[in-house]
Amino acid sequence: MAAKALSFDVGDFVVYPKHGVGRVVELQNTEIAGTSLDLYVLRFEKERMTLRVPVGKADAVGMRKLSSDKTMKDALETLTGKPKVKRTMWSRRAQEYEAKINSGDLTSIAEVTRDLFRADDQPEQSYSERQIFEAASSRLARELGAMEETDEKTALVKILEILNKAAAIHNKAKAEAA
Repeated sequence: MAAKALSFDVGDFVVYPKHGVGRVVELQNTEIAGTSLDLYVLRFEKERMTLRVPVGKADAVGMRKLSSDKTMKDALETLTGKPKVKRTMWSRRAQEYEAKINSGDLTSIAEVTRDLFRADDQPEQSYSERQIFEAASSRLARELGAMEETDEKTALVKILEILNKAAAIHNKAKAEAA
């Protein structure tokens, strides 16, 4: 196998689309069905999960390094936008939200976070809306935390501050238009 394929090193934070931010804890060579296979061993602390990804399949599954500063800045900017809520059935929207979260695309995850956010003065969310919001905001916070070398909780506070400020601006504009 070409050394060029090893684009992640032990200790690197990586994003695995379906699971979020993990860390490469080991590069492993194992034999499966008589074939030698190089694997990335990823550890996802929040889920207490270890995942082994064949080096040759890392690109195909969408595994990537942490986002660039510009991509994160764009995602955080997305949070300040006006929430877009389609008037389709919840089950359809929920599927679309889940697909965006599992895409691993930071801007898509930020869109879900923005669209499902509820400020304290807004109506309660349903249980399933809350679950999807928490999944999206947690995924975003873990990547932001890894990039800023802080924890998920601190990153989530930053995200919620942005969302609350944006909600106040949108609510004020809405009240002035009425």
